[in-house]
Amino acid sequence: MRISGGSAKGRKVGSRKAFLRKGEDAGLRPTSAKVREAIFNILAPRIGGAVFLDLYAGTGAVGIEALSRGAERALFVENSSVRVNLIKDLVERFGFRERASVVKESAPLFLKKTEERFDIIFVDPPYESGELETVLPLIAGRELLREGGVVVAEHPSRRVPPAEIGTLERVKEYRYGDTSLSLYRYMQV
Repeated sequence: MRISGGSAKGRKVGSRKAFLRKGEDAGLRPTSAKVREAIFNILAPRIGGAVFLDLYAGTGAVGIEALSRGAERALFVENSSVRVNLIKDLVERFGFRERASVVKESAPLFLKKTEERFDIIFVDPPYESGELETVLPLIAGRELLREGGVVVAEHPSRRVPPAEIGTLERVKEYRYGDTSLSLYRYMQV
């Protein structure tokens, strides 16, 4: 996997094989390059100077791409120690250490505790975990988005989350074969 744009364009993030060697492939489904590029095409006008939250960070590729494309800061939340260490190594190697924070914690627990607000929240839980239905209401209920902020939820195309979740409304859905992205923002009242 390679970064597709910005200051780190073309640099290799890693591969599924690297995680296999470390015995850490269970449940890992990295966001494909095609979908990652689509995410940043969607977010292009918002990414510069943004505070980006990468929930279920996995390889860290999406958050690193955000930093490469001009996000002010990225916070990576991942529950696996092996993956956390790999993300820390990558942000150091790419020169993003000062703009990145990596937290080893479950996404729901992190969302319940954080006091930080974000411009962009990327949510990509394991497809069959059911956690998307857990974390979206937490984001809505805790009002974790800054004004004008968005949530991008990656999910299987066959299981589209609700159009409204608490104070969040889906404003657009994008399909890429078996993968879809749902774009949410706070409802206008």
